[in-house]
Amino acid sequence: MMDQNQHLSKTAEAQHSEKRKTRNYCNGFKMFLAALSLSFISKALSAIIMKSSITQIERRFDISSSTVGLIDGSFEMGNLLVIVFVSYFGAKLHRPKLIGIGCFTMGIGSILTALPHFFMGYYRYSKDTPINPSENSTSSLSTCLINQNLSLNRTSLEIVGKGWEKESGSHMWIYILLGNMLRGIGETPITPLGISYIDDFAKEGHSSFYLGNLFAVTMIGPIVGFLLVSLFSKMYVDIGYVDLSTIRITPKDSRWVGAWWLGFLVAGLISIISSIPFFFLPKNLDKPKKEKKASVSLPVQNEEKSQMAHLTKQGQNVSGTVAGFFQSLKNILTNPLYVITLFLTLLQASSHIGIITYVFKYVEQQYGQSASETSILFGFITIPTFASGMFTGGYIIKKFKFTLVGIAKFSFCSHMLSFLFHLLNFALICENKSVAGLTLTYDGNNPVASHISVPLSYCNSDCNCDQSQWEPLCGDNGITYISPCLAGCKSSSGSKKSVMFHNCSCVEVNGFQSRNNSMKLGECPKNDQCTRKFYVYIVVQIFIFFSSALGSTSNIMLVFKNVEPELKSLAMGFHSLTIRTLGMINT
Repeated sequence: MMDQNQHLSKTAEAQHSEKRKTRNYCNGFKMFLAALSLSFISKALSAIIMKSSITQIERRFDISSSTVGLIDGSFEMGNLLVIVFVSYFGAKLHRPKLIGIGCFTMGIGSILTALPHFFMGYYRYSKDTPINPSENSTSSLSTCLINQNLSLNRTSLEIVGKGWEKESGSHMWIYILLGNMLRGIGETPITPLGISYIDDFAKEGHSSFYLGNLFAVTMIGPIVGFLLVSLFSKMYVDIGYVDLSTIRITPKDSRWVGAWWLGFLVAGLISIISSIPFFFLPKNLDKPKKEKKASVSLPVQNEEKSQMAHLTKQGQNVSGTVAGFFQSLKNILTNPLYVITLFLTLLQASSHIGIITYVFKYVEQQYGQSASETSILFGFITIPTFASGMFTGGYIIKKFKFTLVGIAKFSFCSHMLSFLFHLLNFALICENKSVAGLTLTYDGNNPVASHISVPLSYCNSDCNCDQSQWEPLCGDNGITYISPCLAGCKSSSGSKKSVMFHNCSCVEVNGFQSRNNSMKLGECPKNDQCTRKFYVYIVVQIFIFFSSALGSTSNIMLVFKNVEPELKSLAMGFHSLTIRTLGMINT
């Protein structure tokens, strides 16, 4: 009787211990999932702010598109420096702490990106803009001064121009490159170590559902990012330093630069905060016995099972040494399913990265939208679409319990659908804007073969204009003119943003000149046909984003479900290395 009581007591203690382990496991896993979600949000937030600020950084530092591409690619460069080693050796170390260190590093990189703003002078959007923008800048706008000696005026313009060129030609953009590279180094451990941790400790068959939820929650980052960029883009870059009432350009002006640096400060602070929870999480979760998983969490066919068993047997002989690293790398590179998946995702990434990098600039230039309007618009259409697509994709995989072949078929169908929608973009291209001196002669009557060295016309040949000055005006004929002087304007009235120019001899309306032609600062808007195409373009993008998001979860699952469990982090890391090296940097 006593033995029976002792046996019952031990059984009760064992059950109680098992329940406690289950409770601790659930709490630990939920905390890790919440912390990883916050890190993914901060990661996405930083990425959106960088992508959305590309055009403003290009204007602020007066750099070429190729240099901007180098700055954007520096993120991948930093990622490449450590991604393979972090993915392999990080899986054998304390993964949560490594992710925390990465988030902290990512935050420091974002803050470093914003620092050049505090060491540069005021932004000068025109050669005739005074060194201190608080001065009256409207009076310095040059009009057509026929047969007058402009040597004094030209001297002043040359002095101002030299100062402007010196500032814009500075190398402060290198700090943005270094900050973005540091952000890439910090982002390295988050995805491979975080996803492998989830797959190791999630309930059997639930990893795809958790990943779908993770990527759906991640969309909060782009939501906040687009809203912040839209808000900061409307603020002048030197806000707090200059009298904003003296600035004569508006956010719709092609020379406008918003407070791009504020977004990086906010992103850096959020990244640092997101790193804190990881330092309090355990290295491994004590998983209950009934939840121990086999090497593959999804049901597979017999042939797939035998292959996974063979791979697992190979993985058991791999040590944590450098020799073990190369042996592990050999294992994944001799896995035909993994290599095929890697090659196909590389082709897909190569086509998408250029779109992601330059889509904001494309919309601004092609459809005449401002930076703030573009950011808020893409925030409204991409975030719900991507979130619903990712969630739907993860749910479908879990609901129908796809095998590896089923996941591959599902990914193929979704991305093929996205490709077909992409083809519609070719029918939505607007005609080039008419600009006198670039696409037309200065009188606006005839097209030119090249925009280089366009000869002056009868209406401005005697005006002694500075042809390098860009101060666009819009005429009643729908043509944009480079500057008041090159438009043949003889006089001006008003001040600051409301300045008007009169008697513009190069402006013809219905084929006739009028001495009373008046113009105001700013480029001419796109025509109604282009506006209609823009609305169709937005609808097409919604279908593209949704179909692409459907296959995003299956892409990731194809990567780490094709290798043995011990090499999941390395497989994800090498996958990211290949995509970033061959698919992103060349952009």
